Amino acid sequence: MPRSRRSWILSIVTSANSSQRTRLKGIAAAPGQAFAPAWRWTEPSLESARPAAAGQLGADELERAVEQVKARLAVTTARLHAGGASAEAGILEAQALMLEDPALLEGARELVLNGTPADVAVADTMALGYAYRANALDHRQLYQVMFGSAALGGFAITDGDRQHGRYTLQPLVEAVARAIEQGGFRPDDPLLVAQTMWIALHGLVSLELGGYLTDPYDADVCFEAQLCSLMVGAGDDHEAACLSSRRARRRRSAHA
Repeated sequence: MPRSRRSWILSIVTSANSSQRTRLKGIAAAPGQAFAPAWRWTEPSLESARPAAAGQLGADELERAVEQVKARLAVTTARLHAGGASAEAGILEAQALMLEDPALLEGARELVLNGTPADVAVADTMALGYAYRANALDHRQLYQVMFGSAALGGFAITDGDRQHGRYTLQPLVEAVARAIEQGGFRPDDPLLVAQTMWIALHGLVSLELGGYLTDPYDADVCFEAQLCSLMVGAGDDHEAACLSSRRARRRRSAHA
């Protein structure tokens, strides 16, 4: 958040050099000139900042930022001590001690690693994509029967079976809705977004089960690229989507 910048100048104000609009307030103790530093506040224009990094990248940036602040505080504190402003230096020393507080630093690091609520919501959506693919690979024949691309002892699903099975899409619809609510995705119909994601992943998984995805772009490479593209298509930032993908992948590995 941009803050006000203040700079001081040595200002000499007299009745001769002040503009007619200038009004000097205070109690006049004696006629003459006043010599004193004057603070002039300037309000910087607000600029759009880039989105803060999350995940391990954000944690590394946090660590570098803390070290930079500590170094600047040390330089300023030494200068204040040298100028005889020990009281002011003590305030900065107290601030420097706060940067050594492990509870504060670990709490901040944990928040950055987990990401913003929008990051978490997008990662939740991507985690469902990982689970969908893993389930298809673990139950190949059942997956193909479920979508009518293979028969099992003459069994064939009916239209009623197909509509009944659509409830399995609900977790994805809810995850998309959370991502939209938290600002990870742009405003849209959660059901439509979820269904387009399902259509895209089903196509990829079906090609993978058929053995069509080979080097140089095998199923793993294509899956990661498509999952990130789907998040970007829903409104997420590309870099943020890649970070969410790594977060979702770590979550999947931890539960594997």
